[in-house]
Amino acid sequence: MIRQTDLVEKIRAYDPTADEDALNRAYVYSMQKHGSQTRASGDPYFSHPVEVAYKLTQYRLDTASIITALLHDTVEDTDATLDEIEQLFGAEIRELVDGVTKLNRLEIKSESSKQAENFRKLVIAMSRDLRVLMVKLADRLHNMETLHYIPKPEKRQRIARETLEIYAALAERIGMRRMKEELQDLAFKELFPEARDSILKRLEFLRNQGKNQVERVEDILRELADEGGLKDIKIYGREKKPYSIWKKMESKGVSFEQLADIVGFRIITHSIGECYAMLGLIHAKYHTIPGHFKDYISTPKVNGYQSIHTAVIGPQQQRIEIQIRTEPMHEIAEYGIAAHWGYKQGAMVDKAATEGTQYRWVRELLEILEQSEGPEEFLEHTKLEMYHDQVFCFTPKGDIIALPRGATPVDFAFAVHSGVGFTCVGAKVNGRIVPLKHALKNGDQVEIITAKTQTPSPTWERFVVTGKARSEIRRFIRTQQRDEYITLGKAILTKTFKQEGHDLTDKMLEPALAVFKKKESEDLYAEVGEGMINRNQVYDAVFHTRKSADAGVKDPFAAVAAKKKTKKSVPMPIRGLVPGMAIHYAGCCHPIPGDKIVGIVATGKGITIHTMDCDTLDNFADAPEKWIDVAWDAQGQDETFIGRLKVSLSHEAAALATVANVIAKDMGNISNLKIVNRSTDFFDILIDVEVKNARHLQSIISSLRAKEVVQAVDRV
Repeated sequence: MIRQTDLVEKIRAYDPTADEDALNRAYVYSMQKHGSQTRASGDPYFSHPVEVAYKLTQYRLDTASIITALLHDTVEDTDATLDEIEQLFGAEIRELVDGVTKLNRLEIKSESSKQAENFRKLVIAMSRDLRVLMVKLADRLHNMETLHYIPKPEKRQRIARETLEIYAALAERIGMRRMKEELQDLAFKELFPEARDSILKRLEFLRNQGKNQVERVEDILRELADEGGLKDIKIYGREKKPYSIWKKMESKGVSFEQLADIVGFRIITHSIGECYAMLGLIHAKYHTIPGHFKDYISTPKVNGYQSIHTAVIGPQQQRIEIQIRTEPMHEIAEYGIAAHWGYKQGAMVDKAATEGTQYRWVRELLEILEQSEGPEEFLEHTKLEMYHDQVFCFTPKGDIIALPRGATPVDFAFAVHSGVGFTCVGAKVNGRIVPLKHALKNGDQVEIITAKTQTPSPTWERFVVTGKARSEIRRFIRTQQRDEYITLGKAILTKTFKQEGHDLTDKMLEPALAVFKKKESEDLYAEVGEGMINRNQVYDAVFHTRKSADAGVKDPFAAVAAKKKTKKSVPMPIRGLVPGMAIHYAGCCHPIPGDKIVGIVATGKGITIHTMDCDTLDNFADAPEKWIDVAWDAQGQDETFIGRLKVSLSHEAAALATVANVIAKDMGNISNLKIVNRSTDFFDILIDVEVKNARHLQSIISSLRAKEVVQAVDRV
């Protein structure tokens, strides 16, 4: 375990002004609080915060960050309190420790939302001070280094997956490349051990075979620089990491042998001018590979990364990848935002750069946090926001908008401003009108066409790729859906009350609000419109005369409220729609699972589901924007659907009974029946049958056709 004096000396080596007394007190306080606690490895628990603190010294972080690392588990795992920490170490340390501390069990609503709730708290904390995130990353790194001591494999897998999806992505977002690669490799080791071992063995073979070749390329590039008058620049080859190689193999669908860029070369110059001069020398001598040139110096990444990337057919006709940057750029590329906390001659460099509000992506996470309906949805959208590959597009005024690869004009519109996204009706890319689902490319100039009357389409969610766009669209749909339910519910209740001779008013509904525990009449309308509360229940709640509870008569509506409270959500039977969206099955064609279907956006009703061959669809031929590509979900088809049949029967005794018996034996249920045509010998009836799917309905049709009294059966 790292000794107290060694830790302090390490910090003072890069920061002579560090508060040695505070560091010593934090070391001793943490050791005393953790006491005899041990980790899964059997080591004293205190070894963990010391290791986390030591990792942060490698990034030359300030004294407050190191003290936070030493104390980061005290509030969560010991009897220490935030008030006590503030009293001993000050308000700044209290805020940082609180930001790193996970929520306690009492604050977690359910185990399933634990990860999402904790991450939500982390986002809020790092928006105030990004040092919280840096401590959290170092904490996660040491936990990953000791992950193999956890006995349960499913827990190790969950932690490793969370590390890949969230923490490695966050490390990349703040430019901490070394931290990102270490986290990725440790997670890769747990999730795909065989793939990692295979890649490591192949790398070892190539290393032994091609060591001289890498050195030869370095010498050739150095000679080229000397000939061009660029002296004393650094050139070295760097082997790609196993996880990076595996991801490239997965994304490109190629084998290890087909990858030609296992080793990349870095050139570190003295100035930006020398970067471009070196680029010119390389391109003048070697053929470039189209599509592989990226200038992140003139257009930096959102995490501050700057470098020139190029790929050429180099010496001995081999493809090589080259990165060219200055020394300060290289430091930021390696250490990311931590480079801003480095010390030069005892003075902190650009401390303001660590404030979370300086980072646009942090602000976007906060916006998603505000718009998400729950912690799980927030986590889903955040994972979308943690993208790696980027494209840089321009507004007509020349402003740069960074987006993930595969982003569309709708993503671009929401990135510019939510208002632009909501009113987007079209887009011009490089002066040419393109579909809204068009994938943007690097350097595209995008002009968004807007209209005040436009609103987001539910279909947009199927092709947008940014978390911000998706969360905004979902928020709008939820609001629109509620408005539709309110309108529908009010119309239902108005008609019900009218039939009984009453004019509905909001004041009249006050007794029902108390029974169903609703704050406003709109809440009641919405649930009636959604079908959660029956219209007759509302009428009875308003006009039904009940005896006093003292007389021993139970509240007849208590069961209704209890049933509503305990009702579990039924999985949506339709794929291609936003969960919770209002859907209706068309009465003209009665779609059931197994039919090919299409969704039509219907004002005031949400989405209406039709069969693909429904004649009604001809009415929407000129409105393709209302069409939604949907399909039945094979999962959890527990509910029943209405299939309508037209049956021609012989006019004889027990004919109708025969039909009813056949349907009952096939486990169907007649929900409605109507005689539509009658003659001396025959009569035609329409029957609505409750069935599970199209196969079930076809089975009933086949059974009916086998009966002598049945002349014809057709599905309507």
